[in-house]
Amino acid sequence: MMMRMGGGGGGGLRRIIEATDEKAKITWPLLQRVLHFAKPYRWRIVAILILILAQTGLMLLTPLIMRDLVDKTIPAKDLHRLLILALSLLIIPVVSGAIGVSQRRLNARVGEGVICDLRMVLYANLQRMSLRFFTNTRVGELMSRLNNDVMGAQTAISSTIVGIVTQLIQAVAVLAVMLSLEWRLTLISVIIMPLFILAARLLGNKLRDIARSQMEANAQMNAMMNETLNIGGALLVKLFGRRQLEVDRFGQRAAQVRDLGVKRAFTGSIFMAIIGLISAVGTALVYGLGGYFVILGAFTIGTIVAFGSYLHQLYGALQQLSNAPVEFATSMVSFERVFEVIDLPVDIPEIEGARTMKEVKGEIRFEEVYFSYNNTDKNLLSDVRRYGSMDNVTGVLSGKMASKDDDDAPRSQARANALEAITFRAEPGQIVAIVGPSGAGKTTLTYLIPRLYDPTSGVVRIDGHDLREVTLESLSRQIGMVTQETHLFHDTIRTNLQYAKLDASQEELEEACRIANIHDFIREMPDGYDTIVGERGFRLSGGEKQRLALARVILKNPRILLLDEATSSLDSKSEALIQDALEKVMADRTSVVIAHRLSTILAADLILVMDRGRIVESGSHDTLLAQGGLYTTLYETQFRMDD
Repeated sequence: MMMRMGGGGGGGLRRIIEATDEKAKITWPLLQRVLHFAKPYRWRIVAILILILAQTGLMLLTPLIMRDLVDKTIPAKDLHRLLILALSLLIIPVVSGAIGVSQRRLNARVGEGVICDLRMVLYANLQRMSLRFFTNTRVGELMSRLNNDVMGAQTAISSTIVGIVTQLIQAVAVLAVMLSLEWRLTLISVIIMPLFILAARLLGNKLRDIARSQMEANAQMNAMMNETLNIGGALLVKLFGRRQLEVDRFGQRAAQVRDLGVKRAFTGSIFMAIIGLISAVGTALVYGLGGYFVILGAFTIGTIVAFGSYLHQLYGALQQLSNAPVEFATSMVSFERVFEVIDLPVDIPEIEGARTMKEVKGEIRFEEVYFSYNNTDKNLLSDVRRYGSMDNVTGVLSGKMASKDDDDAPRSQARANALEAITFRAEPGQIVAIVGPSGAGKTTLTYLIPRLYDPTSGVVRIDGHDLREVTLESLSRQIGMVTQETHLFHDTIRTNLQYAKLDASQEELEEACRIANIHDFIREMPDGYDTIVGERGFRLSGGEKQRLALARVILKNPRILLLDEATSSLDSKSEALIQDALEKVMADRTSVVIAHRLSTILAADLILVMDRGRIVESGSHDTLLAQGGLYTTLYETQFRMDD
């Protein structure tokens, strides 16, 4: 009896601990959306319910067989009947076990199917989000939505709802049989149930607080591991000689998790002991009063034996049902978070009937373009407090740096608008160089061309077409970009290159790498093009990564090239080689280059000088030098050393 109740209490204890303070507003539209994801599996769910009914019916038979054995078969010394009943006691668990295996298999199919469906919908929707969404959303939060919340939502369909139905059916069926056997013992069994609820309320909240403290401490420990064991963190620890400091800090956090774990286990054991005591009280009352009635001749011994078995089942079902509202509401919160991602509007929409760009010449035109970064929370994910998640950990080492006014300091680039009144035209095949102080808006300007952002006002055109009126896929095919921070997947060089052209042949790969001056380097590596580049390409130098990124863009063969400091990490020898390659690549292509080297600027047909989000000067190198403005200052301080 106590062992059975321990199992039921454990499930209730787990749900109490895992329950969240956030309350879900369970509305009919929300339930309809939940059922929509269950709809493809409706026949499997029906089969699960049928199996539940069958298993419940089998569970009800065993106590009745025991009653018959005690009251009739054994006293009558009926060996034939005894053999049949004994075989029945063997067959029932075998059949029940087979039904249970089938039910769990169907549950797994439904649950894993829902997980897959939800993740596919979420991932597809996230891929449609703009760059603004990703710059304002933590990666950990996205992972939590795709993992934690999807798992919680899956639990609602494959476990919570099925579990509630199971326990309801079992409780009603057991009560009906118990009432048919003896109404007085049934009443005694039900009267004791409020004691379970009282114990859950008194110790459940305390257990939950301890568990949450442990989860928060565990989150701090995990966050520390995540920060100090990745490539960047490990390198920083070694460079500053903080190995022992981090070991000591980790030891403190691990010890805190340990102490809270011990406290949680101790409190949980007290909780389970109280639950066991309450169930023992119920068992004692049933057997005590039942024995009294047997002595009086009110009913038989077999009735008490059967009643004891039914009592186990009833207490287990009622205990789990007492926690069902919390469990169901928690699952609904997970669904709400999943639906929040699905319902996010797209910042960069594609209008209905958008035209496909074909045979692009490469004319780029900005017409009075203004742009400001949207710092509001609109169209972003809401903050979610998850216990045990690293997303809840705030920075403990960050702080504000002291500042002072300095009249001799460069003029600040801080401003409301990132870009203001940007107007220029790049003819097909021209090279446009953009120069200016850090923070002037150079990178932001290039981000508007592949439509990573949309202008706040004004129009960006390619070949006369407003970018908001063309398909995003066709626009992407026409543009190749080497960004300021080169990103490589933790995979082979071949795979990273073929990201630009999935069916690229070995000859095409080698040709692109020769143009980018990286083929000889790859050929000398032990595994050649099958060499793993490491996390974010960390096994390669900065110049090697940039040349590999350039080779990837060359393989794409776009009409428009955007180079954001593409040669900033190259030594003079490599730069001389790649400059020749760039001349070949840029031939007959429109190229917009954020230039930091004089050689790139001298090759440009048009130089745009930016300051505080505006184009303050434009023209050729000689023309701009003659004006004696900002370009002259930049030339004297940044570019002249390359001359």
